[in-house]
Amino acid sequence: MTSTHRIELVCPAGSLPALKTAIDHGADCVYLGFKDATNARNFTGLNFDPQQMRDGIDYAHRRGRKVLLALNTYPQSDNWSSWTAAIDRAAEFGIDAVILADPGLMAYARRTHPALRLHLSVQGSATSYEAINYYHERFGIQRAVLPRVLSLAQVEQVITHTPVEIEVFGFGGLCVMVEGRCALSAYATGESPNCNGACSPGKHVRWEQTPQGMETRLNGILIDRFADDERAGYPTLCKGRFEVNDETYYAIEEPTSLNTLEMLPELARIGVAAIKIEGRQRSPAYVTQVTRVWRAALDQLARSVADFKPLPAWMAELNKVSEGQSHTLGAYYRPWK
Repeated sequence: MTSTHRIELVCPAGSLPALKTAIDHGADCVYLGFKDATNARNFTGLNFDPQQMRDGIDYAHRRGRKVLLALNTYPQSDNWSSWTAAIDRAAEFGIDAVILADPGLMAYARRTHPALRLHLSVQGSATSYEAINYYHERFGIQRAVLPRVLSLAQVEQVITHTPVEIEVFGFGGLCVMVEGRCALSAYATGESPNCNGACSPGKHVRWEQTPQGMETRLNGILIDRFADDERAGYPTLCKGRFEVNDETYYAIEEPTSLNTLEMLPELARIGVAAIKIEGRQRSPAYVTQVTRVWRAALDQLARSVADFKPLPAWMAELNKVSEGQSHTLGAYYRPWK
């Protein structure tokens, strides 16, 4: 049986090379951000200046693909104009949709650029169809990205009761916080990820080789210590190793990645509109590898839902780029629900 429901593949683009390789390897859409705090991956060396944005949109559109702009942080009263200016540029550049979390920006976009398609960001933390329908009726939201806290049955319940397209995360890093509302990073650095656009901002990060090993710190706080044969990861508090009752381990969250490849038939059955791949902060090589696998999987699904089965080679390739070299179904798999 072939699938009559085509799921879009939405891939990360932290740079122009990442955008191009995502498009070249089969992404239906890419999502990206400007080089400022208007997006939640505001790291040095990432994101797009206006000319790069124009070039990326042109590259995608000439190949029949779409570009989504993440404007998914929350402006404050003293910098509101930077966020509204970003919406204006998005409309001017021909962005296919803007991914928003702040209701004030949604109201501005709908009033100022009524033809601009709006998506509700995962940062908006809408986990019920009532919330999503409110955003649809009040601001014209046409797609919502669900937080990674719902079981598959709960996702189906949302889809059944809303006219809004539903996008879910299919692969990538997980967060123990409420989708970016990182109280840990804000406590350690004094900067809110949802306002400043970065969890563990680069200016607070330090690596130092010591007699005990490579130490990583965030604003002076020791996050982890790595032996010479270990790869030193980026210091985020939630994935650090800490000493608790004389034992050192991942006290908050052990590094692992969400991977829902085996759930694709069920995601198609319940009517998921799009699968999102996390990782704008990752390299173009990561984007290439993950996009290639997910394109092949979705193409196999389209040929036959009944016969779909993830190939071992696909899972092996994804594990190579997973945090901790391992994967989980996350909250989606709750058989008791």
